[in-house]
Amino acid sequence: MQGKIVAATGATSGIGEKAVEALARQGARIVLIARDRARAEVTLARLERVAPGLGHSAHFADLSLMREAKRVGAEIAASEPRIDVLINNAGAIFANRRVTIEGFERTFALNHMSYFIVTAQLIGALKAAAQGRIVSTASRAHRGVRLDFDDLQSARSYSGWGAYQRSKLANILFTRDLARRLAAESVSANCLHPGLVDTRFADEAGGWTTRAFSLVKRFAISSERGADTIVYLATSPDAAAVSGEYFAKRKIAASSDAAREMDAARQLWEISEELMTSV
Repeated sequence: MQGKIVAATGATSGIGEKAVEALARQGARIVLIARDRARAEVTLARLERVAPGLGHSAHFADLSLMREAKRVGAEIAASEPRIDVLINNAGAIFANRRVTIEGFERTFALNHMSYFIVTAQLIGALKAAAQGRIVSTASRAHRGVRLDFDDLQSARSYSGWGAYQRSKLANILFTRDLARRLAAESVSANCLHPGLVDTRFADEAGGWTTRAFSLVKRFAISSERGADTIVYLATSPDAAAVSGEYFAKRKIAASSDAAREMDAARQLWEISEELMTSV
């Protein structure tokens, strides 16, 4: 990773932070997209300690807002003409249905649309790399659900876990169609299940969701182990030759039938593109 540039969302805590730290140790310069300035400064200081003098930097945005995602993506594209790796890792779960000031359900906006928009804004910089890579954090939680294209915003019926599951299914479908669209380019796109990881995830979800996850996390793996497949997909020569796949523990893993429906992937892409241009 010597001399390479890695842009990352969701990298000021948990598996994202451990992933960029590992990549920095290998020589990569890290460009963070963060919402919380204080946490970003702590992460930058840690990166400077483990990999000094590389010019690690941070850009700030609330990625649940599409205008913010578009703005920060454009800022990075203007300042970084080449990006070798983009890590889409920002995400959350919300016990109660929340709508952003732009009118979108927050789980869908943050967990899916931020991936879509940031990737769209940085695709030119990724194509400028010798071998660009897009690595998106999905989850085994995608199993057991399908997307309702008449209710992507969960307006008719909402559960925090169900909305989260559908957003993770969207991550895989996005990866599949992105890889198809990039087939003629020197850019790969893959996604992954990091495992059940002991991070800040769900700490601010509220209600039973936070309580349930606090119990489940007793059986969780460390953030370092959870970040391992992200680092693998960002660095491995073997992974560079693969695109459009869902990984777990460094291997291509079986996804649900719904996550392999290319018609659904295309439909999700078209709707996402419309939403992105609507704000």
